[in-house]
Amino acid sequence: MTIQYYKKAEKNASTGYGETQETVARMLAEIEAEGEAKAKEYCRTLDGWEGDVVVSREQIKAASARVPEQLKRDIEFAYERVSRFAAAQRDSIGEFEVELSPGLFAGQKLIPMETAGCYVPGGRYAHIASAIMSVATAKVAGVENVVACSVPRDENGIHPAILYAMDLAGADIILQMGGVQGIASMAFGLFTGKPADILVGPGNRFVAEAKRQLFGRCGIDMFAGPTEIGIIADESADPDIVAADLVGQAEHGPDSPAWLFTTSRELADAVTERMPGLIEALPETQRKAADAAWRDYGEIILCDSREEVVEVSDRYASEHLEIQAQDHDWWMANLNSYGSLFVGEEATVAFGDKCSGTNHILPTKGAARYTGGLCAEKFLKIVTYQRQSREATRDVAAVTARLSRCEGMEGHARTGDVRLAKYYPDETFELVIAEEV
Repeated sequence: MTIQYYKKAEKNASTGYGETQETVARMLAEIEAEGEAKAKEYCRTLDGWEGDVVVSREQIKAASARVPEQLKRDIEFAYERVSRFAAAQRDSIGEFEVELSPGLFAGQKLIPMETAGCYVPGGRYAHIASAIMSVATAKVAGVENVVACSVPRDENGIHPAILYAMDLAGADIILQMGGVQGIASMAFGLFTGKPADILVGPGNRFVAEAKRQLFGRCGIDMFAGPTEIGIIADESADPDIVAADLVGQAEHGPDSPAWLFTTSRELADAVTERMPGLIEALPETQRKAADAAWRDYGEIILCDSREEVVEVSDRYASEHLEIQAQDHDWWMANLNSYGSLFVGEEATVAFGDKCSGTNHILPTKGAARYTGGLCAEKFLKIVTYQRQSREATRDVAAVTARLSRCEGMEGHARTGDVRLAKYYPDETFELVIAEEV
């Protein structure tokens, strides 16, 4: 395979990871040991917030009054589409029972988790849509207690539009706390008495690492670190649109990778030429983030064929993957690893990030090789059960006893023996001894 790095990143997802890991481990240990007092201390020193941690109904009403009516309608537009898509995902799986052999029944049940912790970023940007993506999806799945948290933005607390979106989406308790301390508070049940069964939501590298370290004690949606974009483009792509979409994701933060996979050197030239001007035109905060992200994490990879592009793209397993190339059906049939796919130049990542309906909480750092994004199913425990008649037990118990003895598990074997002796006292069943095999 002939692959050429037209532009190669100077950094990768592992850059600075050791320091992040140590910082998060220390903070989690301190908060677990010292409880709410330590979480409040971090909130004061890192978030600059000394007010109440739990948001009151009065504060929600006051925040709602500060949200312009058009913005409310836009939030409701996004909420309606995200909720409808989440409901369709939920309804695509179901409970069932099947008779595997006469009298032997096995089934599947869907049980919502009791408590979900939803993290909503609110530091550099007010991630209004993230409140909808996490909270609404949990509620659609049937989660009883949804605890949401976000960083206090000023003396009034959480950004009013984020607070409005959290409440609209159905959050039961809202914490004014960001970062590791917010994640820890939801995981340990601080301020709520309801430890999270699952933690979901995007965040910076510290938030992502806190979720990773807490996995096992509770569930997590996935490893959702700094956002990524991959764009597959050929000679038919519009370089203005490709460059704009790369910059649109790079502005999220200085460690947000932006990748272009292309078979066209001419397109690579044109996109490279446009990137500095587009970045320079951004406001200062966004400009600094996008400039660092493109300089340190941006890549352009040239391939000889679309088959090579697929191989490279699947290896990168981009969080967001756009197709701006001819023959959409071929790409959809051959690509396998991505968080969410945006087909055609009309279907840009920005639309999915905000309001088109699919969830924007997606796997990063290669996790799309083994998982998809946040969906209603993430909040459901898919559990099984079985029941059977005594007639069905005749065969199942005999096979279980023989297999167990072959494995050397005499206790298991005897559970089958006692049932056979009780239900079929007049019959003899063949024994299999492990040593005979």
